[in-house]
Amino acid sequence: MAVTIEESWKNVLAEEFKKPYWDKLIGFVRAEYSQKKCYPPAKLIFNAFDSCPFDKVKVVILGQDPYHGPNQAHGLCFSVNDGVPFPPSLLNIFKEIQDDVKKPIPKTGNLQQWANQGILLLNATLTVRAAEAGSHQNKGWEEFTDAAIHHLNKEKEGLVFMLWGSYAQKKGKIVDGKKHLVLKAVHPSPLAANRGGWFGQKHFSACNEYLISKGKVPINW
Repeated sequence: MAVTIEESWKNVLAEEFKKPYWDKLIGFVRAEYSQKKCYPPAKLIFNAFDSCPFDKVKVVILGQDPYHGPNQAHGLCFSVNDGVPFPPSLLNIFKEIQDDVKKPIPKTGNLQQWANQGILLLNATLTVRAAEAGSHQNKGWEEFTDAAIHHLNKEKEGLVFMLWGSYAQKKGKIVDGKKHLVLKAVHPSPLAANRGGWFGQKHFSACNEYLISKGKVPINW
């Protein structure tokens, strides 16, 4: 499993690749992929970074774990491959977009076009064993993705951070709300969303209004 990551991120995160945890993490991931079925496919582990270079990031959406079912995960949080049924959280995201910015629910759950517009769709953990949620947590990925958030927070201004659920909010607590727009809601999973605090939050229009106020192109959700 070759470790390749988009050039601007490679430069930004250069110090991480020298730390002891990185070698241990990559050794673990290589062993897992050689011995077990894991997701996403190895070439897409860094898809969130490869699809959204550091200097192009406008919005950050934080997830936790890749999907662990067949053909779902392709390296972008909440996103699934074309032709795969929408997971419940993603469907709730689309329902809120429909209500908020009047965009119809799309035919595909593939969020690549979001990434192409400057949305970093970042899971805290970038890999997972098939059918075993959380199986690659606490192996070093969280430290790596924390570093990415740290650099975005420190070196950029006027980003939008969408923190959905307690896990994302805890991970994003280092973000400076004076430099960036921080939008918080409950997680869009049915368990949380149906209790209130997801629908009607209007994060998608709030994001675009903020981007426009900073002279940036809004997102076509």
